[in-house]
Amino acid sequence: MLGRRLAKAAGAVAAGLLVAASFPPLGWWLSAIVGLALLAWVLADPLTGVAGGFGYGLLFGLAFYLPLLPWVGALVGPLPWVALAVVCALFPAIFAVPAVLLRGRIGWPLWWAAWWAAIEWLKSVFPFGGFPWGVVGFSQADGPLAVLARVGGVALVSFTTALVGFCVAGLALLVRRSASTDLRVTVAVCVVCLALVTVGSAAMAPLVWASTGHGGPSVTVAVVQGNVPRLGLDFNAQRRAVLDNHVRQTLRLADDIRSGRAAQPQFVIWPENSSDIDPLLNEDAGRQITRAAGAVGAPILVGAVLARPEWSPSTPVSANSVIVWDPVSGPGQRHDKKIVQPFGEYLPWRSFFRHVSDFADRAGYFTAGAGSGVVQAGGVSVGVTTCWEVIFDRAAREAVLNGAQMLAVPSNNATFNEQMSRQQLAFAKIRAIEHGRSVVVAGTTGISAVITPQGEVVAGTGFFEPAHLVYRIPLQANVTAATRWAAQVQWALIAIAAATLTATLIGRILTPPGTAGDIAGPARRVNGWVWPPTRRA
Repeated sequence: MLGRRLAKAAGAVAAGLLVAASFPPLGWWLSAIVGLALLAWVLADPLTGVAGGFGYGLLFGLAFYLPLLPWVGALVGPLPWVALAVVCALFPAIFAVPAVLLRGRIGWPLWWAAWWAAIEWLKSVFPFGGFPWGVVGFSQADGPLAVLARVGGVALVSFTTALVGFCVAGLALLVRRSASTDLRVTVAVCVVCLALVTVGSAAMAPLVWASTGHGGPSVTVAVVQGNVPRLGLDFNAQRRAVLDNHVRQTLRLADDIRSGRAAQPQFVIWPENSSDIDPLLNEDAGRQITRAAGAVGAPILVGAVLARPEWSPSTPVSANSVIVWDPVSGPGQRHDKKIVQPFGEYLPWRSFFRHVSDFADRAGYFTAGAGSGVVQAGGVSVGVTTCWEVIFDRAAREAVLNGAQMLAVPSNNATFNEQMSRQQLAFAKIRAIEHGRSVVVAGTTGISAVITPQGEVVAGTGFFEPAHLVYRIPLQANVTAATRWAAQVQWALIAIAAATLTATLIGRILTPPGTAGDIAGPARRVNGWVWPPTRRA
């Protein structure tokens, strides 16, 4: 018995490590499917009860999120990293509870996949606005299932990835099934689901790759990655040097344009926080940006920190903004970041957390902005999802629905490391596929990149280096099915998950003892509930 429990615990840990390996820097997309199949093997064991399932789910979550998120503690120590990983690990543990309760239902892999998507939604909205980092759909950026994002967004990719893994586990369980258990219908469901996924992905792939925009409108855009003097939390102390770096790199771009080594861009994208000195209040900062814009002869999308009207030395309330800076008229339209990062850009429960960590007071006083998420630059409608915003479904979706012809992702990763930057790049690739838009990522330290509407990186920089990119990208005006309906797909999956669990619980109350099955055999009634077999692990 103990050996079986240890084997399942080891299986849960291995499953979490496999799913973590599906994300960059490794990016082994297939390992997410294998990891979820292994998790299903653990939870489908008839001796795994609800409490045991929660425990195995927690082990899976820790093995997943601890290696996924070490960049959180790269500069602030292990406490924030471990704390965040523990909170995130609770969500797979919560998933395990309905999974155990639903494993006796016909077609259980389908219902499990719906619950997986539902729990990912919960993690994406709660607590403190949610943390979608680690949504399994993002791990498939380089895999064949990514094309499904064009139909149903990230939620559909996550659902499908989980479904494939759970179906593989369901078929594998045939080898060890009890003679008293009839799994023919569930096997048929697994086979049909796998066939539909295969056919659907194969059918979508040429449609996604055909949407190249050849012959349609296009724009030449430049990206400037000015770099920072050093990585670290003292980024703000380097703010003048960071601004100077981006001006200097833009002047190098201007030299390349004059010499013919680079094409003339219609506009230039600077990263988030490229001017942490408020250029609307600091005349010298404004002059330097105007000088850079004049040198390249194009407007610059400048990532700037702007003081709010309620700003004071003790509470420096600010906006994290992207300003369109014209070489002649100066500052124009702007996007104020609408989804600000808790524990970084602002600190919830500040009076409490400052007693928990010395780093608490380093959190900013940024407040959320409003607006359409779209700015006009060089005659192009540019959707802006600033750094953290790119992982939230609604940010890019709102921008595209408001007319964005392309998406810009200005980012500041100077307080993290290359692993975080590569993971964020994978998220941007999924957004490109989802909305059928070119995506341009501009990072202070990298990784900056140009991504096609098919999710392919066609130009990129290294990490922690000054660089610039110039590329001609297609513009799109059409709206994909995912842009219109992905939110409804998400809610449909949540509804399916809730309805299936509700029906199962009602059925267990009403079913006579001994007739409600589980994967491996008979059930028993306890206090009016029909449960799986007595022995638990």
